[in-house]
Amino acid sequence: MKKEIVQLSNLVDSSKPKNIIAEVKKIFSFHYTERHFSRISKAATLAINLFEGRFPGYQSCNTVYHDLEHTMAALLGVARLLDGYLIRGRTLSEPLVINLFIATLLHDCGYIQESWDTEGTGAKHTDSHVERSVRFVEKNHEAFGIAAGDAPVIGSLIRSTGLSVNMDDIPFRSPEERVAGALLGTADLLGQMSDRKYLEKLLFLYQEFREAGIAGFNTEFDIIRKTVDFYEMTKKRMNESYGGLYKYARCHFQKRNGIDENLYLVAINRHIDYLHRIIDDSSTNFRKKLKRADWVNHAHSFARH
Repeated sequence: MKKEIVQLSNLVDSSKPKNIIAEVKKIFSFHYTERHFSRISKAATLAINLFEGRFPGYQSCNTVYHDLEHTMAALLGVARLLDGYLIRGRTLSEPLVINLFIATLLHDCGYIQESWDTEGTGAKHTDSHVERSVRFVEKNHEAFGIAAGDAPVIGSLIRSTGLSVNMDDIPFRSPEERVAGALLGTADLLGQMSDRKYLEKLLFLYQEFREAGIAGFNTEFDIIRKTVDFYEMTKKRMNESYGGLYKYARCHFQKRNGIDENLYLVAINRHIDYLHRIIDDSSTNFRKKLKRADWVNHAHSFARH
């Protein structure tokens, strides 16, 4: 009888950002000086304030797909990938790792609107959100305790998350900076696609794409159907542009949880398999096959208020 694999979502209670931050601190402390995590803690507190509308000059985040929960999932993903990378005897300097975590916290802040911008939602910045995130770091680096010389490093790491960017075009100053950028880009993809509510959240991504005017998404079903193709593109990007670093997640889960599986890929493949079943079954409206439809309706209602 095949042993049931522990679900990724059961390893850490991610209902509150503080739980994610505590887990990330634990992982950081396996390899680096624990007291130096204070810079990351400060940045995390400010990032949470930013997303929740308590950072001067900015509104709260109003995109329901690219939200604080996604940012925290990416943060945990970076920590796990980094842990596996270091377990296998690789190295990244502590200053770079601190910048990596701060970059992760701010990689999607470009979706957040300034206080004066009252038209639409942050989704309208979909195409420009990466560069907006970089500009946010340049403008607010002092508040986040980022040295002026580190702001360009964090900018390069954030640019690594752009799906159309060529990693060779990013001005990394060293091979290890490129590795850090690839870790962030990989975690950004793994974090969102492994989310236990990923399939339901695709409906929110559709709304963001519609507001942004991205072509090819005329109905909610379009994004359900095209996500299968997106995953194929994602696998290619993770293997080629990001150097296959997703494999280090398995080292982390093996060492820290005694599970010899890449739980991110297990969760993602479950989602994709279910998407195939939804696409192939035309007997009922696909929305009825989403397991957390009540949550979707609640989140839609919440987003409107």
